[in-house]
Amino acid sequence: MSDNKKIEKIVGVKGMNDILPDDAPLWELFENTVQSVLKSYGYQQMRTPIVEPTQLFARGLGEVTDIVEKEMYSFEDSMNGDKLTLRPENTAGIVRAALEHNLVYDGPKRLWYNGPMFRHEKPQRGRYRQFHQVGAEALGFTGPDIDAELIMLCQRLWDDLGLQNVRLELNSIGDAAERNQHRADLIAYFEKNEHLLDAEAKRRLHSNPLRILDTKNPAMQEMVNQAPKLLDYLGEESRNHFEGLQKILRDNSIPFTVNPRLVRGMDYYNRSVFEWVTDELGSQGTVCAGGRYDALFSIFGGKPTPACGFAMGIERLLELMKAAGDVQLPNLCDVYLVHQGSAAQSQAMVLGERLRDAGLDVVLHCASAAGVGSFKAQMKRADASGAAFAAIIGEDEIATGTVAVKSMRISADEGAREDKKPQQMQVAFESAVEFIVNQIVGDSHAEHGDDCCDDPNHIHIHH
Repeated sequence: MSDNKKIEKIVGVKGMNDILPDDAPLWELFENTVQSVLKSYGYQQMRTPIVEPTQLFARGLGEVTDIVEKEMYSFEDSMNGDKLTLRPENTAGIVRAALEHNLVYDGPKRLWYNGPMFRHEKPQRGRYRQFHQVGAEALGFTGPDIDAELIMLCQRLWDDLGLQNVRLELNSIGDAAERNQHRADLIAYFEKNEHLLDAEAKRRLHSNPLRILDTKNPAMQEMVNQAPKLLDYLGEESRNHFEGLQKILRDNSIPFTVNPRLVRGMDYYNRSVFEWVTDELGSQGTVCAGGRYDALFSIFGGKPTPACGFAMGIERLLELMKAAGDVQLPNLCDVYLVHQGSAAQSQAMVLGERLRDAGLDVVLHCASAAGVGSFKAQMKRADASGAAFAAIIGEDEIATGTVAVKSMRISADEGAREDKKPQQMQVAFESAVEFIVNQIVGDSHAEHGDDCCDDPNHIHIHH
């Protein structure tokens, strides 16, 4: 290769985004909050492969859904010819795994997952070709109580994340016989108004007429609003189920709106369907959607098993968190180690290991292409890390067997002083770990009050 020949850069696939270190703390905060809320309701995490048999989605989601028709990343395995697909959603995979491993043999299960999904569509804000979802699936539960629990779980999550402008819409799409009767009347209605249907609606008229109700075409809105409503076709069991769900939500002060046009894009849904929506993300206003899918186990060849679940788009929720502001992100570390000279570096590394043994997160300043850097340059890095303290070792500290410990954040007591400058104290090297831990634990109790965790190992107050 000629030395003068320019090497072309390789860039990522459009719509499949890198999550950079500056973005990671927000993801970490979201995922930790989600895991905490799900655990508080008794949900266990489950991990399934990102590649599944193509037939899993074709059979489960429906051959005429947008996902199966246009959006799946499917390919043939070059080793054995199997038809495979990068998962576009994960409910089908969870049910496949539940059947394969007899998960509900000994009783109902509450499960959740977190991971990437893939759909081949035009990338736009909040809608990517590789995107991430958190979902929960409650398998083996029959009543509206589990539907309500999943919705209340979401509300608790929004509260914990500080999201206020998210509202709940509900509907019931009934059972198969009720949908079939409604479907026949819906097709007849649309046929009478075929001159008002756009090309997409005409294509769906006989294959998936429910999706026409979800149209965003302004020219069709008035006609669609007058279409037969599925709620009017519900039998006694479906109606009682839906009314039971609404009562539980009212009893728990969860506001909602019944939206008779709300449907789901997958064929496996029945009875309760719901969406959490916002006006802050433009056209991509749905941040979480779910409902009941009692028929999916049978579709996959298993025994009839009631089930309900939801999935939420992480990227969209992170956008909402940024818009809400006042997000307390975890810092990179508790202590940043600053040093100058080879002897100081050796001592700093020893101190770093001792601090980590005590349960603290520690960053040691290391040399870069520009060298180790001056004390001033290192302190700038310490400040940028968000550390509570900088531990400084130089020639003077080596000579006296001490460590300079500088508070990087002004505490309430320090804020009351006139100079309002963080304090720096010289501490004996052998006492430095105990001193720093006591300072951090003391700040934690001052910040959180007497009810702060009493576990002596619980000192990650910045995370």
